[in-house]
Amino acid sequence: MSPSPLSPVSTISPTAPTTGPGALNASRTAATAARVLRQLRHDPRTIALMILIPCLMLILLRYVFDASPRTFDNIGASLLGVFPLITMFLVTSIATLRERTSGTLERLLAMPLGKADLIAGYALAFGTLAVVQSALATGLAVWLLGLDVTGSPWLLLLVALLDALLGTALGLFVSAFAASEFQAVQFMPAVIFPQLLLCGLFTPRSHMHPALEAVSDALPMSYAVDGMNEVLHHPDMTATFLRDVLIVAGCALLVLGLGAATLRRRTA
Repeated sequence: MSPSPLSPVSTISPTAPTTGPGALNASRTAATAARVLRQLRHDPRTIALMILIPCLMLILLRYVFDASPRTFDNIGASLLGVFPLITMFLVTSIATLRERTSGTLERLLAMPLGKADLIAGYALAFGTLAVVQSALATGLAVWLLGLDVTGSPWLLLLVALLDALLGTALGLFVSAFAASEFQAVQFMPAVIFPQLLLCGLFTPRSHMHPALEAVSDALPMSYAVDGMNEVLHHPDMTATFLRDVLIVAGCALLVLGLGAATLRRRTA
């Protein structure tokens, strides 16, 4: 089930005031976000992919381990962050690529709309959906599926939200390097799967080969999983948890900046 392309219609005024090519303008960013959200409202398949699929995967996981609920507790919290990251990455990368291949991006950037405005607008729009997605998935896991966490479910929600925002940022970034939707999908095994294997979900990172452990220390998903595990095992916010969420948030902001720097008007 693939997301539908975004409409090429823009609501950003060509006479909007400009503050410089590299400046971020709040009104232009908000207008971009509003345009994307209006288009997504008419695309129920994309909304279902972003919001419902993580919930369905958690339900499936819960009943896969129906006879061993403790196993669901051990890995469910980690996957609560992994599923939103993957879905937001997939949807955002394809949606942004379609904006470029349809010529919409070129027309938008011909207006007084900077790359930073466009990237921030997309991040705001998809981030809004990420809030809904993370809240539904966290509430489902904790209150309906019986995920047993020692810490606050609100901290669990915070990490899930940051993971979804990180997936959005990565999707916006890699879309600049894809020439087709097929190539955009191919970035998933290149960008997401190594992080999934090295994040500590399948085995503690300290048990890996030293070279792989060093690589995992540089991957943001590792800190997302560590943050989830901190909430799972500690009743209060720890220094390690604070470090993990700051690293994930910092990586998301860094990748968004790289996305604005590498954004192209059209696909070659």
